[in-house]
Amino acid sequence: MPLEMNREVFITCAVTGSGGTQDRSPHVPRSPKQIAESAIAAAKAGAAVVHCHVRDPETGAPRRDVALYREVTERIRDAEVDVVLNLTAGMGGDMVFGDVENPLPLKEKGTDMGGASNRVEHVRQCLPEICTLDCGTMNFAEADYVMTNTPGMLRAMGSMMTKMGVKPEIEAFDTGHLWFARQLVTEGVLAPDALVQLCMGVPWGAPDDLNTFMAMVNNVPKEWTFSAFALGRNQMAYVAASVLAGGNVRVGLEDNLWLDRGVLATNAQLVEKAVTVIENLGARVTGPAEVRQKLNLTKRAPVSAKAA
Repeated sequence: MPLEMNREVFITCAVTGSGGTQDRSPHVPRSPKQIAESAIAAAKAGAAVVHCHVRDPETGAPRRDVALYREVTERIRDAEVDVVLNLTAGMGGDMVFGDVENPLPLKEKGTDMGGASNRVEHVRQCLPEICTLDCGTMNFAEADYVMTNTPGMLRAMGSMMTKMGVKPEIEAFDTGHLWFARQLVTEGVLAPDALVQLCMGVPWGAPDDLNTFMAMVNNVPKEWTFSAFALGRNQMAYVAASVLAGGNVRVGLEDNLWLDRGVLATNAQLVEKAVTVIENLGARVTGPAEVRQKLNLTKRAPVSAKAA
């Protein structure tokens, strides 16, 4: 497949994630106020979309607290800057097994299993324009941690998102995830103009070499819109790679803490650097209004009074 460079590129900033990075950088936001402020700064720097998880405000540990999501949502929507809101729906499928001879019962620490309605309750209440749908089960970096997303669970969650009027962003960590996502479109669970994020270099999903990346790109139907990212030091290289392959880009502290060797980044700085890479390639960075038009999104009004 010949390369067809994307010349109208939108940037997603993944603001904080759910990994154990909160003590590795003072710039990783924890509280809803910090997360919203970091998202707003990223939007001012050029991000059209902000992808948000929430954390325990004191410890920084990942949470699925609907009240925290509502506060983040309201703070971002009440800001003076426009941005498309993308909330994670990837949590609630975490299984941590016992040792290899006694895998059951599951370990309490780290295991977090919820039903389909429970996993998307914050989406129902907050109604972001986009939410994520991790389209497969995979081993993560930790020895006995498995991210589980069964076909039945994905059909249920995807149907709920579609009925809510929230566009699922398919998170594809390997080619099989794209295969199943295409099946969800065939079944009518997802709309034909699907949005997909190619997640490269996440152990133990698709490695971030370019041959694997192009295999992923070549499995994205032409009617879909795709974006891509890589973890760590290859984050900015994948800004260029995705644009050259016809896609959009994702940067942010969820995936990478560093601006340069020995220099910790903020989300806004990572977005600014991505803007420079994109523009130096001869492409243009698009804003949230253009993204809404491209992806058939409807801008949401605040769902409650302003957060304190």
